[in-house]
Amino acid sequence: MEAYVTIVAVAPFFLRLLKLLTIVLTSALLALPVYAASSPEQTLGLIRHTFRSHRPPPPFVRYTLTRRQLTNEGFPDFIWTYTYHIWCRTSDNAALGRRVFRGGSYGSLEFLRPTFNAATDPGPPTADLFEPAPATKQATPAPIFDRLREIGGVEALGETDYQVLSAVTEGELIHVRLLPRREPERNRLRELFADRRTYELKKAVATDRLFTQFQSYPELYTLTLGAAGGYPVVTAIHGVVDDSTFDEAARYIDYTFTEISFPATMPDWYFEPSGYGAHAKEAPQ
Repeated sequence: MEAYVTIVAVAPFFLRLLKLLTIVLTSALLALPVYAASSPEQTLGLIRHTFRSHRPPPPFVRYTLTRRQLTNEGFPDFIWTYTYHIWCRTSDNAALGRRVFRGGSYGSLEFLRPTFNAATDPGPPTADLFEPAPATKQATPAPIFDRLREIGGVEALGETDYQVLSAVTEGELIHVRLLPRREPERNRLRELFADRRTYELKKAVATDRLFTQFQSYPELYTLTLGAAGGYPVVTAIHGVVDDSTFDEAARYIDYTFTEISFPATMPDWYFEPSGYGAHAKEAPQ
């Protein structure tokens, strides 16, 4: 009788201990990365592999682009501050754009080709951030998206474009610092911030250029990423122009990408500027 009473009294203690151990072990497992990188280079490879595992993006993306900049005197620059609604074909970045004015009126139909490191607004939000900047003006249609190199059916994680200076954990993120091995104007990435468990890219720092009528200036972009429809997308860019020509206030340029969606289809004429006049009454808003 005494032994039975002892067992009954001790059993709840062991149940509580078992429950506590289960919670501790579960928390420890959740804190581990899905795949632990063994080197900084492999960390970069996993971040890039995870980013590109969502590619290619859907064939069409519709979004709102807003650009903001101040004058040298610190006032809003109304010439270079604007909003566009954009309908883009992701295979070659050909796009139809309409400027949105205050009061809800729209501008004329414009043919655009959003591109990083070019004399146009950056984009689209679905852009492959690991792709080198174009060496020449892109043609239509563009080449099909490249896949990662494969060796015997296994995607290679070797690094040829960048030297990885460091890869450290900072809170919930892995912070990777990069130095291009070649063509620094085209291999633009300088820093990456990714989820330390999933390696999903959350933020990137990359070089770019601000183009004016007569010349271009080096610029540093900080890109914030989010998700739309299950795909990683750029949601904001903070640019800093690295040139003494611009006063402090005018050196900062901000872009936001909002209302991102993926229509199943878009009319072919969206991407043929010669037909804009004939389709003026069908212009989207």
